[in-house]
Amino acid sequence: MRIRTFILATSAAVAIGFFGASYWLLGNILENTVRDSARQSSNSLAQVTFTSMYQLMSTGWQRKQAEAFVHAVASSVQGTPTTVQIYRGPVVETDYGRIDQPPFDDGIRKVFAQGQAVTEAPVGGMRYLMPLVANTECQRCHFSAKQGDVLGAIEVKQDFAPLLAQSRRQFLLWFGGLTALLMLFATIAVWRVSRRIEAAVDGVSQAVSKVNGVADLQDLELAPYAPGFIEFEPLFANLGQLVRKLRDIAVDKGVLRFEIGLLEKFVITSEVVRDWGEYVARLLAEINQVMPTHMLFSVFQVDDEVFDLEIFWSRTPTDETRQMVERHVRSVIQAGYLSELSEVTLHHHFPSSSEHEPLVLEEREVVLHTKTLIVDHPKIGGIVGIGVNANAAGDETLRLVMDSVLSTMLNVIGSVKAIHKYTRDMEYYATRDPLTDLYNRRVFWELFEYEVARARRHNYRFALLVIDLDNFKLVNDNYGHSVGDRYLQGIAHAVRSTLRPGDIFARYGGDEFVLVLPETELNAAEGVARRIMESITALRIDGGDGMQIGGSASIGLAVYPLHAGNAKDLFLFADNMMYKAKASGKNQVGVPTEEDVAEVFRDMTATTMQVVSAVNEGRIVPFFQPIMALAENRIVACEVLSRLSLDGQHIEAGRFIEYAEKAGVIHRLDIMVMDRALRAVAAAKFAGYIFINLSPRALALANFLQTLKRTVGECGVPPGQIVFEITERDTVKNVVVLERLVAELKLEGFKLAIDDFGSGFSSFQYLRRLPVDFLKIEGDFVANILENAKDRAFVETIWRLAADLGIKVIAEHVESIEVLDELRSIGVDLAQGYYIGRPQRELGGDLRFPLV
Repeated sequence: MRIRTFILATSAAVAIGFFGASYWLLGNILENTVRDSARQSSNSLAQVTFTSMYQLMSTGWQRKQAEAFVHAVASSVQGTPTTVQIYRGPVVETDYGRIDQPPFDDGIRKVFAQGQAVTEAPVGGMRYLMPLVANTECQRCHFSAKQGDVLGAIEVKQDFAPLLAQSRRQFLLWFGGLTALLMLFATIAVWRVSRRIEAAVDGVSQAVSKVNGVADLQDLELAPYAPGFIEFEPLFANLGQLVRKLRDIAVDKGVLRFEIGLLEKFVITSEVVRDWGEYVARLLAEINQVMPTHMLFSVFQVDDEVFDLEIFWSRTPTDETRQMVERHVRSVIQAGYLSELSEVTLHHHFPSSSEHEPLVLEEREVVLHTKTLIVDHPKIGGIVGIGVNANAAGDETLRLVMDSVLSTMLNVIGSVKAIHKYTRDMEYYATRDPLTDLYNRRVFWELFEYEVARARRHNYRFALLVIDLDNFKLVNDNYGHSVGDRYLQGIAHAVRSTLRPGDIFARYGGDEFVLVLPETELNAAEGVARRIMESITALRIDGGDGMQIGGSASIGLAVYPLHAGNAKDLFLFADNMMYKAKASGKNQVGVPTEEDVAEVFRDMTATTMQVVSAVNEGRIVPFFQPIMALAENRIVACEVLSRLSLDGQHIEAGRFIEYAEKAGVIHRLDIMVMDRALRAVAAAKFAGYIFINLSPRALALANFLQTLKRTVGECGVPPGQIVFEITERDTVKNVVVLERLVAELKLEGFKLAIDDFGSGFSSFQYLRRLPVDFLKIEGDFVANILENAKDRAFVETIWRLAADLGIKVIAEHVESIEVLDELRSIGVDLAQGYYIGRPQRELGGDLRFPLV
């Protein structure tokens, strides 16, 4: 609704309402006033009539005189709104007879009955009835009357309806004219007010319509358009203040799009992590879409005194421009807490395309347009500073956006660099032993099997050496694990110095090493073995207190295909030859003879038969090793370990698993151990998690899942209490098949754990594609977290990764309170190792961890 329409309608409504109320109110006042006046005049007229009649009656008048008086009274008011009528009562009629008069109505009868005056107010008139009451004087003429009798009544009627009607007509006439005049003046006033308001609104609308960007706000002024009314001045003043505030806080739509688009680029993906430099180059290109940006740099702290300065260019600069930027960036980063930099490694990243002219900058452009952010302490990834050279000096909004972008990029680029480094380290340590930097067991088997296939294809021989240190346990027991670790590192370095570049050298576990010598005959392999033995014998390390520690090794040797036609048999043969060397007095090389070949194969066959026989006879016994929750300091789970009962002894799985796999009974062994372990769990009413090792290959066997589920059902242990560990001693080539099998287990309610996490690439593949509940960190990383910063970083990185994925972490090989406390400080959930508890036969024993 328009303002003038509203005001006019409101004015008309007010006028009509006022007129109606006034008409009603004045009409009532007039009628009441006339009525009161008529009542008074009627009373006076009645009194005057009575008085006159009384005076005449006192003279002793005759009947004719009385009739003439009545007629005279009625005639005196003829032609006026007033009529007067005198009524003779029954008492007078008794004495003097009837006269011609109107019949009695209710009012007259009421007056005669009560002897009181009666006033009636019919519409538009007034009727007053006054009784004529007998007194002592009246009894002289009215013999039948008694004092107090009503002798007659005087009726006075007044009809003032015509008077009221005429008054209302005059009121309507005059008030209507006045109202019309007032409405005319109101219309003129409203028109003038609306014209001024509309002019002001049109002016504001035109001014606002010219605003198409943030810059147009600078020219917007609303003060000249004020309509000139005091009531509107605060409104236009507030609008002007709003415009001034908008100038300060408004952000151009293009800048917003740029910032939002740039923030979308901050999503860290695997592609970003793979090449962080390319990622930063793309960010620089995105910034260039909004403002000219010539250069972006980042500073990373490598160690206490070394820093990396990475400079990214949008166009290849001239040598002079490059040197100028280098000087300026160095001066900026050395102005703060980096003032004592001892070494800065500089890296330039130029665009791949060379279509544009070389970039030329003046020193003023470099100094004024370079925006930097230097932090007090290194952030994630070691980043300590970031900066851009962008032409945003003339736009406050762009400067603010650039500040925000720099702050975000500092964290994002640092995170990308950190993840890039962690990923690279994790990929490296997934193939390496963290202590000696040699290949680990998992990678050794992959390379070993590849070498067997390649030798078979090309029809050549190669040698395998199994190296076991003699009496290494004494070094750990007498000098401590830190000295033992340094001794193992020295062994790795000494042996590596005797090898060719293409030889495959790995730490198999503990104090055992393995070596593949491609394209090597038996005699040459024996020569390498003896050189290795000599280098180990010559090695000395400082054991403290001036003690020099040395040792020896026993080496087993086997040659493909002389001693075996596949990788597992060849490894078992070399392992047997190593034990033969130890049995012969240690510090020897077990070089196989023809008799040895026959004897070893007889022993291997016998051992295989023993394992098969043990499985058939049910001599596989479950042992239980406790797992502790670090936060609660109590046992909450246990792992089931297989033991073979032979001649009254319980043989560890490491000594017969290879033979069980070779004989094809590993799946039967797994089912047997699981059945007996779960029955023991049910009997002991153990309520914690039960970790059971399963080979992925066993899962892939036909009907194995059905057998497994049936076994669990018969034992009466809830599936949610059972955690199946997927180990890396044997794997499934097709991960899709494994995904399907594991999904079936999860549907049944079982839980899943990854064992020896970090020992091979497949661990990460499992973690990415399988619904994992727990993962166990490779024990070699855990054992050295106190002495090796890289191992600690690796353990912490795995824990953080698992925490982000909602996976519980178990640290293996915990053998001291110091390692346990360090794991607790990192935040690791669970721990397992000899310090917490050794494997034991009976689950019903006290598995409670002693508070230390």
